[in-house]
Amino acid sequence: MPRESLAERKKRAARIDRRLKRMYPAKTALTHSNPFELLAATILSAQCTDVRVNEVLPHLFARYNTPEAMAHADRDELEAIIRPTGFFRSKAKSLMALSRDLLDKYGGEVPDSMEELLTLRGVGRKTANVVLGSAFGIATGVVVDTHVGRLSRRMRFTRHTDPAKVERDLMQIISETDWIGFSHRMIWHGRALCLARRPKCEDCPLVPDCPTAADYLPVDVPLRRTQSRASHRTRSRKRASTR
Repeated sequence: MPRESLAERKKRAARIDRRLKRMYPAKTALTHSNPFELLAATILSAQCTDVRVNEVLPHLFARYNTPEAMAHADRDELEAIIRPTGFFRSKAKSLMALSRDLLDKYGGEVPDSMEELLTLRGVGRKTANVVLGSAFGIATGVVVDTHVGRLSRRMRFTRHTDPAKVERDLMQIISETDWIGFSHRMIWHGRALCLARRPKCEDCPLVPDCPTAADYLPVDVPLRRTQSRASHRTRSRKRASTR
């Protein structure tokens, strides 16, 4: 693909997002019923699948479903509950520390601003963006996890690997009104089709606008959609719903 201008990249990103909107929900896969639960779930999701985190959450919130309860948790019990998510010692430490911060600084309430969320121990920009977007509907940026970063480079929306720089590039080409939904849809697509080791480009309706698809398509598959749009949507939704 020839070098694109910023305007051309914006148009291509818009076309891709229109297709993604027909394929995936604009919501996080993490189960939660309030901002604190989403904050805790996002902490646990680091280096872990959302499916595994969702299996742990009912047990976690049955015991510790408020900042006060989490701040005074039995450390050994907390670690045992979240052990399946990996890095359970550091995650338990972060959960208890941020819960104490919520009590000390914000009266036990999860704040709804980027600046305040970043004062919580264990909370970085990605986690803050997830909470602001999914719990409060506030678009302050684009969530950049491993899926969003990988897909953004494959789609040549960015050449960077640093999440902050990837987010900056995406914010330039995605409409602010779509920042929240775009990241969720990219995550769903990364799980369903645009896999890390072997993307399923032969099944992907984004091929016409993806500059790296030709690198992964089988030699006998032309660089175009090989199935109907309805078939693509059905298969993609089935994949997403089982993950």
